[in-house]
Amino acid sequence: MHGSTAMTEVMGILNVTPDSFSDGGNFNTLDKALFQAERMLSEGATWLDVGGESTRPGASAVSLEEELERVIPVIKSITERFAVSVSVDTSKPQVMTAAVAAGASMINDVNALRSEGALAAAAATQAQVCLMHMQGEPRSMQRNPSYTDVLGEVKDFLQQRVTACEQAGIQRSQILLDPGFGFGKSVQHNYQLLQRLPELQELGLPLLVGLSRKSMLGKVTGAEVSQRLAASVAAATIAAMKGARIVRVHDVRATVEAMQVVCATLQEEY
Repeated sequence: MHGSTAMTEVMGILNVTPDSFSDGGNFNTLDKALFQAERMLSEGATWLDVGGESTRPGASAVSLEEELERVIPVIKSITERFAVSVSVDTSKPQVMTAAVAAGASMINDVNALRSEGALAAAAATQAQVCLMHMQGEPRSMQRNPSYTDVLGEVKDFLQQRVTACEQAGIQRSQILLDPGFGFGKSVQHNYQLLQRLPELQELGLPLLVGLSRKSMLGKVTGAEVSQRLAASVAAATIAAMKGARIVRVHDVRATVEAMQVVCATLQEEY
């Protein structure tokens, strides 16, 4: 980002789950999902991230059939109606395949394509992939996260996954990386990662970050989940200043305005 004038893109979160940690149950019907999609697009989102299985700490697993029923009609309807890029937030190879067939152009996997068959499925779609770092697995990841060197370990993990992707036939130009804020990390770990985000750029791939409304913000501000707008925008702003290519957020308009200010600041000339 430094030295260039490309604005950090804003990815709006569209959870079609009854139990997502932040907006669970609000948009789990097709009409409501389309309404929310249209609103986020009008506010300046260039990506929509559609997810049918909550990955919040302690969330319960969702069957393949249920996840397909939740996300595929929504992806199909959005991509038929709107000129927007859609990513599918899933770890299941069958959902990846069906979602890209329905119009998704990115697979956003918190499990970094480690599920059996996921690498091959993602490669076959030729879609973009976002690889996220997570220590442990969603249901237990926050019990006792520990690292000797959080940045080094996240970086090594992501590099290993990039190599696995390339060996599976996924083009390097199709890969994005996500440090996985809040996924098997303490508050201190999360802030160390945010502070040192430019070091992850040394891997030479675009960074996608999700900080919106997360507990690392609540721990610092004392604000409840629904009251974390200012903290979320601040975190997105810091991430963008430190080189994030895409920020994944709940509050699109406020974040887009912040990204416009970041872009103006990083431009050499006005």
